[in-house]
Amino acid sequence: MKRKYWVILAMLFIVPGLMLTASCAKKVTAKPEAAVSKTDDSSKKAPVAPTDDAAKSAALAAREKFMKQDVNFAFDSAVLDATAQAILKDKAAWLKDNAAAATTIEGHCDERGTVAYNVALGERRAEAAKAFLVNLGVPAAKMTTISYGKEKPLDPAKTEAAYAKNRRAHFVLK
Repeated sequence: MKRKYWVILAMLFIVPGLMLTASCAKKVTAKPEAAVSKTDDSSKKAPVAPTDDAAKSAALAAREKFMKQDVNFAFDSAVLDATAQAILKDKAAWLKDNAAAATTIEGHCDERGTVAYNVALGERRAEAAKAFLVNLGVPAAKMTTISYGKEKPLDPAKTEAAYAKNRRAHFVLK
């Protein structure tokens, strides 16, 4: 009885597989020699445009720049300075060019201050970046915000330079 089930099961897979793999041979058609004129420049083809590899690598580079370039803030502030605004203008242009892209804006702080204060400050920083992008025409539905406060420092050192790196809005593509 088991053998009968195995034969039926094998037939259910083998027969359709054979039917899908069998096909007719393609017909090869040749141009009649009379149709080809001596002035035909088909052998002199126009130079082929560069492949999309250059475009793809440029798009990947722009995507990497989008994700790696953070917006930095002054100590105890969520105000966007001129440098931050320039970065956000570039990000807005990229988001408009890539309509399918959606991003999460992460607000970060340095380690000074309480956890609750830094979470609130990180949220204000993320919301400030989002509001600026919305004013530039990026749909708000494409962006979400989250605050990590001081929980995910970029540089764990306890120096002023490290603190400056940690006061940021970071963009992550979904």
